Amino acid sequence: MIKAVFFDIDGTLISMKTRVMCQSTLDALYELKKKGIRLWIASGRPPVHLTLLAKEFNAFPWDGFVMMNGQYCYEANGTVFRKEPISDATLRSLVPWIKENCDYPVTFFELDHSYDIHFNQSMYDYLSSINRLDQMPECEDPERSYTHDTYQICPYISAEKDAEFLSHAPGLMSARWSPHFADMIAEGGGKPQGIKAALERYGIKREECMTFGDGGNDITMLEYAGTGVAMGNASDEVKKHADYITADCEDDGIFKAFKHFGLI
Repeated sequence: MIKAVFFDIDGTLISMKTRVMCQSTLDALYELKKKGIRLWIASGRPPVHLTLLAKEFNAFPWDGFVMMNGQYCYEANGTVFRKEPISDATLRSLVPWIKENCDYPVTFFELDHSYDIHFNQSMYDYLSSINRLDQMPECEDPERSYTHDTYQICPYISAEKDAEFLSHAPGLMSARWSPHFADMIAEGGGKPQGIKAALERYGIKREECMTFGDGGNDITMLEYAGTGVAMGNASDEVKKHADYITADCEDDGIFKAFKHFGLI
């Protein structure tokens, strides 16, 4: 019996094309809510970025949030139950190298603030292509991270360059979901860790949990859950790790998956 469901946001709940939620998704969510099933967000986004999403998303009564790939988790009432910022030792190793060597964007994420090391046209072009220039960060000195809790660092690099970046950041791991950039978080983290902590708070078993995702950073949570559902628009690699593959996000994928499993 499913007692909790965790959803990725971009490309899963919200279309990357239209930036809105399907009405069928909303209808299904409210139906599950009435049945007492706990509904959670599990995203790579920082909390401050939730306000940028569609109004119907923010109006929904979510039970809680597993944010920044499981590194900051809190209930709907604001109670924080997991927080894992990047260590000072890691930052003091990485930041000098970034300042000296990086000619690509590297964005630093705190809870309510984000910034980049410098303006970069490729980042501007990427955010413009997905109509998200409102997420273009300001430029600041990354030494700010020495005195402000930083939960995630996102270098705009290809997957082939992850290893080089990480070689200068002992204690970090990649939770990549896009070919354009990687989410770098503290080792031992990830969405499954946040989901595990949430389930333990409510006495819910792993096999009573369902997850929905489409990106590379969703693979581990698809594997962790009793039932992992990949969206039709997910890559073939992501789909290989799912228990079930539903339709695309824009094609009522979440609604159809819930119908398939008899939850609605």
